[in-house]
Amino acid sequence: MTNPHGKRRGTRYMFSKGYKKNGPEHLSTYMKIYKVGDIVDVKANGAIQKGMPYKYYHGRTGRVFNVSRRAVGVIVNKQLGNRIIPKRINIRIEHVRHSKCRQDFLDRVKLNEAKKSEAKAQGKKVDCRRLPVQPREGHFVSTKNNEPTLVEPIPYEFII
Repeated sequence: MTNPHGKRRGTRYMFSKGYKKNGPEHLSTYMKIYKVGDIVDVKANGAIQKGMPYKYYHGRTGRVFNVSRRAVGVIVNKQLGNRIIPKRINIRIEHVRHSKCRQDFLDRVKLNEAKKSEAKAQGKKVDCRRLPVQPREGHFVSTKNNEPTLVEPIPYEFII
């Protein structure tokens, strides 16, 4: 059999629902509010074929540029050769969800603002920059009640 050329080629597992995730779509999916500028993840729901994105956009993150009754317009970057093209796609809301990619940044901003206000009240200067994990501090190991043990390989013995 030759290679198929359909739009949904190679999506056997991509568009399938997970174990024990079958059944009708939850109403909370339809109750979520999307606004222009929100960052969303495109994740196609195989149970709903209407308004499904093309397989390339599955798993991509984009920004909402348009909101209608049942769908949202999302700008997603697509790399084509040596350039990146911002593509505008319209997807039903069953196939998008709010992205958590920015949550860590927002938490860090809130924590830094709290640190700054606390330092300002005390009249100190605080450094809010992130640092990589530093090497451990040097220290001496006491051998008072900690006798060093000799670690060596066991000699090979051929036993028949």
